[in-house]
Amino acid sequence: MSGNLLELSDIHVSYGRAEVLHGISLAMRPGSIVTVIGANGAGKTTLLNAVMGIVPAKGTILYNSAPVPHSVEARVAEGLCLVPEKRELFSTMSVEDNIELGGFLRNASERAETREELYARFPRLAERRKQLAGTLSGGERQMLALARALMSRPRLLLLDEPSLGLAPKIVADILNIVSELRTTGVSILLVEQNARAALEIADEGYLVELGEVKRSGPAAELAVDPALMESYLGSHA
Repeated sequence: MSGNLLELSDIHVSYGRAEVLHGISLAMRPGSIVTVIGANGAGKTTLLNAVMGIVPAKGTILYNSAPVPHSVEARVAEGLCLVPEKRELFSTMSVEDNIELGGFLRNASERAETREELYARFPRLAERRKQLAGTLSGGERQMLALARALMSRPRLLLLDEPSLGLAPKIVADILNIVSELRTTGVSILLVEQNARAALEIADEGYLVELGEVKRSGPAAELAVDPALMESYLGSHA
């Protein structure tokens, strides 16, 4: 028993004949935030999709020290949940209905209790609960995507580029919310192009380049690494 919530060992993923992940290994402990950083096309989203079961992967994925279930649905039932980069909200449905869909595996009383907890955590969504999701701002849409995911009471939340397309002030708000989720017992695997912001809230970091882990370690150490600062954080970091 390793004590890790998630362990990836020698993960390979291919699209047709093109291999895009080349033997990635990663581990995260319960209650932690682990971030995967790197440029566009590095394979970060593919890694999350492999963990979720959306794309087939070779290698070993252990969740709670046991092989992860085969299907996406079974992984959701075991407490994994993905918030994709495009958020994939139902634009013509209300905020409340979008949130409700996140709890499809839970009974009515559990959904009601969690929904009220989420409205307390996201007061802006409470104010807009009857509003159509398609009319929300970018930051509100990201909050809604998070709230919908949290309706399932996940143990492991996979977040793909939550800051994408948002203004810097909104990015800070969203990542503060992500950081605070640890207090609810949720572990978070965070994929981010905004390396500086991600490393500020993470416990551990992995730098992925062209489908391979090039650097890993405590986030605080990676954040002050000279080579990493030059390439990903800006030379004046």
